[in-house]
Amino acid sequence: MDADEQVRLLTAGAVDVITATELRDRIALGRRLRVKLGIDPTASDIHLGFAVVLRRLRMFQDLGHLGVLIIGDFTARVGDPSGRSATRPRLSAEEVDAHARTYLEQVGAVLDTSPDRLEVRRNSEWLAGLDMEGILRLTSQVTVARMLERDDFATRYREGVPISLTEFLYPLLQGLDSVRVEADVELGGTDQLFNLLVGRHLQQQEGQPPQVVCTTPLLVGLDGEKKMSKSLGNYVGIAEPATQQFGKLMSIPDSALPMYLEYATAWGPDRVAEVVGALRGGALRPNDAKRLLGRTVVDLYHGEGAGAAAEAEFDRVFKAHEAPTEIPERRVAAGTALSKALVDAGLAPSRREASRLIAQRGVKVDGETVAEDRPVTAGAVVQVGRRRWARLLVEGG
Repeated sequence: MDADEQVRLLTAGAVDVITATELRDRIALGRRLRVKLGIDPTASDIHLGFAVVLRRLRMFQDLGHLGVLIIGDFTARVGDPSGRSATRPRLSAEEVDAHARTYLEQVGAVLDTSPDRLEVRRNSEWLAGLDMEGILRLTSQVTVARMLERDDFATRYREGVPISLTEFLYPLLQGLDSVRVEADVELGGTDQLFNLLVGRHLQQQEGQPPQVVCTTPLLVGLDGEKKMSKSLGNYVGIAEPATQQFGKLMSIPDSALPMYLEYATAWGPDRVAEVVGALRGGALRPNDAKRLLGRTVVDLYHGEGAGAAAEAEFDRVFKAHEAPTEIPERRVAAGTALSKALVDAGLAPSRREASRLIAQRGVKVDGETVAEDRPVTAGAVVQVGRRRWARLLVEGG
């Protein structure tokens, strides 16, 4: 594939490309590009929002370039201030290591993890050993005024919200990653633009060709408004069960469909244009588009045919109003009140909320609506709302 066609595919749907001309010129040299993506393992799961940039890296891999995955085991303990309105709590080394293991297990669902296609590095390799001389040399390369150009820093400074010096260091540490791995390209979400540009700047300071910066949009969550985030509960995890993925995607607002079709499906730009055009022109109804989206995403992460099976299960539960084929089992003590059992089974966040659900007739036991709290019986199938189910196994009775 010639350089122009590669650039067309690699930048389709991107927000910032700095610069497309530089990217074309490097591809035209005929060598494999080193394409960097950094992950700070600050949570245990990868969701569809982060998979957007992972898929961009996979596109580079499929065109013959080398993915360089940076596990930010050191920077995760500093805390990325991107998009933050307050200082991010610091994580322990043990928490970061546990999250990193989970991330590495899950990235294989998107990336080609063959050693000749993906280089995995931990940035503690070069950051943990920085001495004071190295830190002073690093901090001398960027001014405070430049740091305050960053929107989130500028807003916090203007509103009198504290900014720690550690947070000022973060973009420099991420930029140093680019220097150490000699990145040709760095990928990230739009909230990472400042950090990626710092990497370009530091590379120039070190006499390296500056990396091309390519950002992708932040996928909105299931609410259709805020960015997808596990902490907000509006996410679809790539390791979630197929039926759960499909059900969640059927719940997104119609307004979010074009974005999900473009960034969650791994389709090429021509296929995206075809389906989104049909949706906007009325030839494809929103409900049918959601079903297509759900099948496509489930097939991506669970294998071909899993999407159709998840759709059939969805219809069984939500159209035919039958119990799911597989109901998770939860153990509770004998004599446990239903409200407490709902909490123990993970069907309600608190005893108070469980009692409210029961009082509002939002709980069914063995298919019958329950109007009062009462002890649970062994083997009872409990349903909360439309999506939450559990079979209660009573112990000690």
